Amino acid sequence: MGSKRSGRREFLKGSAALAGGFTLGAAAPAIGQTPTSPAMIKGDKNQIAYGDRSRFETSVRIPHGGRPSPDAFGLVFHVATPLQDSVGVITPSSLHYVATTRGAFIPDIDPREHRFMIHGMVDRPLTFTMEDLKRLPSVTRPHFIECAGNRTSRRAKTVQETHGMTSCAEWTGVLLSVLLKECGLKGGASWFVAEGAEEVKGASSMPLAKAMDDCIVAYGMNGEAVRPQQGYPLRLMVPGFEGIFHTKYLRRIKVVDRYYMNYNDYGHLDRESKTAALGYQIGPKSVITFPSGGQQLPGRGFYEISGLAWSGGGAIKKVEVSTDGGRRWNNAEIKGIAHRMAHTRFSYQWNWDGQETELQSRCTDELGQVQPSRAQVAKHWNVPLDPSYSVPGLDNTIQPWKIARDGSVTNGNA
Repeated sequence: MGSKRSGRREFLKGSAALAGGFTLGAAAPAIGQTPTSPAMIKGDKNQIAYGDRSRFETSVRIPHGGRPSPDAFGLVFHVATPLQDSVGVITPSSLHYVATTRGAFIPDIDPREHRFMIHGMVDRPLTFTMEDLKRLPSVTRPHFIECAGNRTSRRAKTVQETHGMTSCAEWTGVLLSVLLKECGLKGGASWFVAEGAEEVKGASSMPLAKAMDDCIVAYGMNGEAVRPQQGYPLRLMVPGFEGIFHTKYLRRIKVVDRYYMNYNDYGHLDRESKTAALGYQIGPKSVITFPSGGQQLPGRGFYEISGLAWSGGGAIKKVEVSTDGGRRWNNAEIKGIAHRMAHTRFSYQWNWDGQETELQSRCTDELGQVQPSRAQVAKHWNVPLDPSYSVPGLDNTIQPWKIARDGSVTNGNA
């Protein structure tokens, strides 16, 4: 045991971290010892009843898309997750991004009164209470959700502004396929329409094949009930699909034989069939969260570059990091298990020489899809290579971060 500790101490002394100006501080008090600081936390009813974070943790969500939230009418619009402060892959429920597309107040639904109906081209139309659903076999899976508004922008200064409209949570519920099999599907059924209980009824059309694959009728989120901003008491999870399809306040699903244009689909359609095909599944995407825009490196030396990768095509198989503006790529380390359609944490050990440079990341998913650069997308679509130009479909292009000699980090697309 002593030799192992001694060996680790020698490794740390000789590492690049020390060369970069790191110092070994005083040892923390042993378990059972009293800290020297006189400041103590006194229990209060909030900490006891539900729990509270340390007053020293100040990470918060921010309005996204140029519209205040709450707005003049008291409505919450788009609110972005602070990815720059994230660790691991799960987004706390209180920091999960929010996208409001119908301009309605969050419904106050009594779960004892809520009903979920499946009808249309089925043999047995069924209506479920929350109690009914919780009696059925459940699944618990981590999945990301991402809004189509997550797009590179030259105006954005931080990763929260460029990529904050995505979050990853652990969802619990019943597979939609189980419920559909219980209802029995009629011949010719090929689509389904999911509708929420908002004042302005939001609905989306999706292929029935997706419903029978991996959709979840979710009542749990991160070990507790789905929160009101996320669709309490019931939300449809459509892994890998654009966020607008993850219907909140789910109240009914109609099985049909064709695509129906609904409220949610307005503004999400395109005359160009190739562009329209990109409006469902999120392509492979990654972003470096540290160091990222608005952060400051204290000096040259060792840093662990860290970020998140995800894809609607399945699990992330590889992440690469470039520390010289994309000229050379290095394999990053995937932290933990890369789950399907979930955020995956990656890291890369880097010694910064103090010179100006640019950091980038790109990922490859289990289908072999590789995250593209803006130049590749511009060439494919024959559009201008301009950071202010909004790429067709869902934007999954590489996000560069510029490192100045003083250690300041800025948006490489600015």
